[in-house]
Amino acid sequence: MAYLLAFDTSTEAMSIALQSPQGLLVREAVGGAQASARLIPDILALLAEAGCTLAQLDAIAFGCGPGAFTGLRTACSVAQGLAFGANKPVVAVDSLLLVAQDARSQLPDQALLDVWVAMDARMGEIYAGAYRWQGARWSVQSAPALYAVEALNERWHAEPPAVVAGSALDAFGDRLDTRNAKRLPQTRSRAEALMQVAQQLWADGAAVGAAHALPVYLRDKVAQTTVEREAIRLAKEHAA
Repeated sequence: MAYLLAFDTSTEAMSIALQSPQGLLVREAVGGAQASARLIPDILALLAEAGCTLAQLDAIAFGCGPGAFTGLRTACSVAQGLAFGANKPVVAVDSLLLVAQDARSQLPDQALLDVWVAMDARMGEIYAGAYRWQGARWSVQSAPALYAVEALNERWHAEPPAVVAGSALDAFGDRLDTRNAKRLPQTRSRAEALMQVAQQLWADGAAVGAAHALPVYLRDKVAQTTVEREAIRLAKEHAA
């Protein structure tokens, strides 16, 4: 079994996982603004707990997005820095796909499973993508994209989802028309799901050189003006 280190800081959670022949170790903590200061020390602590060194790793995986701008930059820069220093390849993991994998772990075993992932992107928008589990592997049915609520509802009216997972379910509530879909707003373990997806990608030969590991940004604008924030607040109050 390969030695794989994986971490994700694309949301307010910080997730780290280490897979070795001795088993799986995970660490989950508050991320957000704290991730840039805590990620490297927590990675080193997890490696020490496993008695593993960077030199022993076969690859380093990171959540490449979509997600929070600062979180994606943090994960990518740490992955590149560790990989350059230890001369290791990097595996970029779709941060929505790990949510689909976690959703699968919460459902009874199914040979075929279609999951839409909808994550709160702030600024009144949603990161969403569709994934299919079939033949013991995932495939992308609809690539991650940035949606307004109305646009995602229109998409789902045309193609009603069977399962919807992700933080947008709680963030937007009844504004998201999921109809008869199974709703899974909370993840069981982002770290475990991240490692499971990373293992599939590693087995598929998806590792690249550190210089080619890049974050996935779906939004050019990463901050709101005061007027825009006030407009969104009023819209939420009106919807409530």
